[in-house]
Amino acid sequence: MTRSRSMSAPLARTAAAAAVAALAFALPAQAQPSLEKLKQFKVATTDLNIPVVPQTGRNADAIRANLRNVKMPPGFSIDLFAVVPDARMMAIAPSTNMLFVSTRKTTVWAVTDRNSDGQADEVKSFAPSLKFTNPNGVCWTKDGFLIVVEHNRVLNFPAAEFFYEGPDVAVIEVVPQGKLIPAEHESFNHGARVCDVGPDGRLYISLGQPYNVQPRNLVQTFDEIGIGGIIRMNAFDGSGREVFARGIRNSVGQDFNPKDGSLWWTDNQVDGLGDDIPPGELNRSTARGQHFGFPWTNGGVRIAGGPAAADLKDLPAPAGMIEPQVNFPAHQAQLGMTFYTGNMFPEKYRGGMFVASHGSWNRTKASGALINFVPLKADGTAGTSEIFAEGWLDANGIYRGRPVDVAVMKDGSLLISDDFAGAIYRVTYRAP
Repeated sequence: MTRSRSMSAPLARTAAAAAVAALAFALPAQAQPSLEKLKQFKVATTDLNIPVVPQTGRNADAIRANLRNVKMPPGFSIDLFAVVPDARMMAIAPSTNMLFVSTRKTTVWAVTDRNSDGQADEVKSFAPSLKFTNPNGVCWTKDGFLIVVEHNRVLNFPAAEFFYEGPDVAVIEVVPQGKLIPAEHESFNHGARVCDVGPDGRLYISLGQPYNVQPRNLVQTFDEIGIGGIIRMNAFDGSGREVFARGIRNSVGQDFNPKDGSLWWTDNQVDGLGDDIPPGELNRSTARGQHFGFPWTNGGVRIAGGPAAADLKDLPAPAGMIEPQVNFPAHQAQLGMTFYTGNMFPEKYRGGMFVASHGSWNRTKASGALINFVPLKADGTAGTSEIFAEGWLDANGIYRGRPVDVAVMKDGSLLISDDFAGAIYRVTYRAP
């Protein structure tokens, strides 16, 4: 009998990482020596004792006290899972009771519940020998590689959940600095990327466009690059890059429906048109090449030629434009979203979506800072959205927290990140 020479997917990926490292070993030192050393599986001479974030004390007690104001349906309870400064998007590890948490600053956090009691025991920075720049996007490949998407770079970390203890970890540079978008289009505005790996194994990345509404001379350019859209590529070398979806203003949340493979994502609305327009969006992509209307329209409100985009008055409506699945109240800033794949919550929530509303910043009266639930109909489209959890915006209009992302733990509990309070909450259910 002839022995097969084929290699399993995980082994193939490991071999690929080793090959990258071997190639890097022969390269001269570059501008970022820490990255070069990590690509070579060498140490970067960083202190092995990584400081941890305190999980007890006055701050943790105050966060728990604020949670008493959060209202949810009967049977649900919420508690502090971890104190995590500037906590943004969450990537729950495939094989261990831990997760990686992004920020819009220079840190990715490794959060570990070592004794499996439903609260984190340790929070510390991941790969501190690297200098991250707005590492907002974190997600996993199907075989356990952690992707970190920065403002203008993409990195891939083999077996991160098993090799995060020290400051030096192996890394694959998927997209070098300055190659995700042209450097001339970098901006502090809309630079927080999100990512997910699709059923096809490719890496999907949202690229918010860096304007309130882009000027006329950049509409076609952005469409071609994928700015104001979602791109996809090979998760290990960046090859096969293509624009998957267009007509998006700034998506900071996405997830694939495990039942039909469609990609769902949130989109933030145009500012400066008043308190009540345009609405926020929840969209569904079912095929490559679909256009979702921006900048011609946003949440069903005509933008081109209006006060925010007078120079677009002659812009034609996109052919075959796809309408939003859900229109949310204006300026609540929907960000992270996830399909509920657990079994802890009642049947009505299974297979539906939870969506985090960060809260308004330019509205006369603040709105948002809550979690929505959106059920799915039998045909795979969205049902009517409802508020699932609220109370982070108090009666005086003061934010006590601002939810960013939602993620489902293996036990079926729901995690909610909050970059204002610097925390992650855990929602559980017990029948009343």
